Amino acid sequence: MATTLRYEDIVKAPKALLHDHLDGGLRPATIIELAAEVGHPLPTTDPQELARWFVAAADSGSLERYLETFAHTVAVMQTASSLRRVARECALDLAADGVVYAEVRFAPEQHLERDLSLDEVVEAVLAGFVEGSALAAEAGTPIRVGTLLTAMRHAARSQEIAELAVRHRDHGVVGFDIAGAEAGFPPTRHLDAFEYLQRENFHFTIHAGEAFGLPSIWQAIQWCGADRLGHGVRIVDDITPGREPVLGRLAAYVRDKRIPLELCPSSNVQTGAAPSIAEHPIGLLRDLRFRVTVNTDNRLMSGTSVSREMALLCDAFGYGWREVQWFTINAMKSAFIPFDERLRIIDEVIKPAYAKLLA
Repeated sequence: MATTLRYEDIVKAPKALLHDHLDGGLRPATIIELAAEVGHPLPTTDPQELARWFVAAADSGSLERYLETFAHTVAVMQTASSLRRVARECALDLAADGVVYAEVRFAPEQHLERDLSLDEVVEAVLAGFVEGSALAAEAGTPIRVGTLLTAMRHAARSQEIAELAVRHRDHGVVGFDIAGAEAGFPPTRHLDAFEYLQRENFHFTIHAGEAFGLPSIWQAIQWCGADRLGHGVRIVDDITPGREPVLGRLAAYVRDKRIPLELCPSSNVQTGAAPSIAEHPIGLLRDLRFRVTVNTDNRLMSGTSVSREMALLCDAFGYGWREVQWFTINAMKSAFIPFDERLRIIDEVIKPAYAKLLA
């Protein structure tokens, strides 16, 4: 069903983003400049060609192949100045897309090749977000950015990164995450880190239910205590389709507990977690009133933005402003910042804007 919503109009509407990787959203021109500074070879030094290369390389239908594209972005993010620049530009790019609240995640352990300490890596990124947010506010597109620190699930530094996140909790870090290939690396390997975070009253999400199925989701929730599910798209495997879909016990639990799903439609299609946007489980999950949020995952690799993801869903499912507002408020409700801050953005920014659009 066609929709009357245009991408150009969606850009102007306020949106919230919970699942965006810093090293998956660099500007191609920035990659080229930073790569020249450190002598890192790239497939091409033409910004437009490089942007197309990233999307094509990620269009393989394999999560493992998708993750290989990060070798180039991570390689140019090994100094304090480069990290600061990338974070600053990230905040500006999201604000220009109409994002009023964003949680951007990155793995500090991947940025130590030039002798930065973990704390120096985090401090550089946080400084960049502060600078970018200030510049965005000056431009009339204010944005609030929260940072998530990610531990790699195939490594053994999750406890260290969890402690790092808590150490910077009053300076912009709002949560913790684990990421990387799911198969063979269950979240329960990092149980000590999650138990530590719970003792510290700290928020965390877990990549689960993307490349791997229901066992990954079950472990993330019932063993590790995740506040949100990074992707979580495979929860659909516990739903029997039909005129009146039947939810299995895990799916029912996720819905009943209002556990947020950080769905990333274009990325899910690229990695093979969904066959197409039109066949993405987000349609069914929304109809069943799961706590669905719409996210970008990696803007560079998917050639996307939050507005583009919303526009694709509007085209595929016939959504209008009411649904876009619903996705946006779901994301704000699920954010890792304090309740009063979430409420202020919902009541003072999001609802007034959509009231005008729905009038």
